[in-house]
Amino acid sequence: MSRYRLLPWITVAALLGGCGSAGNSPAVDPLDGLRQQAGDALTRYDRAVRAAGGAPFVPVGELTRQLGDWEPANGSYKESLSAGLVEAASTLPVAPQPAGTIVWANGIRQDVPLISADGALAQLRAAGTGDCSGCAPLKLTGARLTTMTVPTTRGLATAPAWEYTLAGTTVRLARVAVDPSAILRVTPPPWDADQPHEGLAIESATTTTASSELTVTFTGATGPNSEPCGADYGAEAAESDLAVVVIVIEYRHAKDEACPAIGAQRSATLKLSRPLGERAVLEVTQGLPVELTITG
Repeated sequence: MSRYRLLPWITVAALLGGCGSAGNSPAVDPLDGLRQQAGDALTRYDRAVRAAGGAPFVPVGELTRQLGDWEPANGSYKESLSAGLVEAASTLPVAPQPAGTIVWANGIRQDVPLISADGALAQLRAAGTGDCSGCAPLKLTGARLTTMTVPTTRGLATAPAWEYTLAGTTVRLARVAVDPSAILRVTPPPWDADQPHEGLAIESATTTTASSELTVTFTGATGPNSEPCGADYGAEAAESDLAVVVIVIEYRHAKDEACPAIGAQRSATLKLSRPLGERAVLEVTQGLPVELTITG
């Protein structure tokens, strides 16, 4: 069954049907702009990795995790956490050792510097929106060094983390305890209303250890292109030694259809020039890494 959800953006897709030239104007390949965008994303990522010294820890998504559900009486705590309104009610511990180890599912290990519970709390607060007028701050009552599973560009990894207890609730918070100097974060290009980012952003990718095939998921049309407002999808990749950027190609039922703004989970499979290895998979709109699952 398709999983439906509202589309929060307007997709500028490559419509390969009916893209001929008008009059004597030269034909323009609708993928040219996306390929240039993908190449720029590869350049930004490659520079960031090399500046970080190579083989970085590149987590995907948030580094803070909520453990448990808020009790009905504590409904406002969710907004406080989202805003980053969290403070220590007592002295928090330092890391018992200066370094820890990240372990990937394939057994690869990487030693990384650690930060104190106070340092991780500062990172947690900085990641909040800061917008919660009238919200009371959450009070941390203690912390212990443990581990948490983190999605990364190289698959799932177990990373050192601080786990915090909170006053007035059984919910706990966990935050990655790795020093920010050892974490690579990709900075997307600035938004330009005159030249908006084009393309359809993938959300996740799956491959096997030895295969050069990559399957990606994204939000697309609810039906095939044989149906009104439907579409079929293909994909291609721009590749470097450190990453691949996936371009999703959309084959719509018809141009200029008036369609409802709903979408469904769709997928496409593409062939890389070689197995992915330890390369990151990036979406094309902003060049951000996506969660990767490696099987086999």
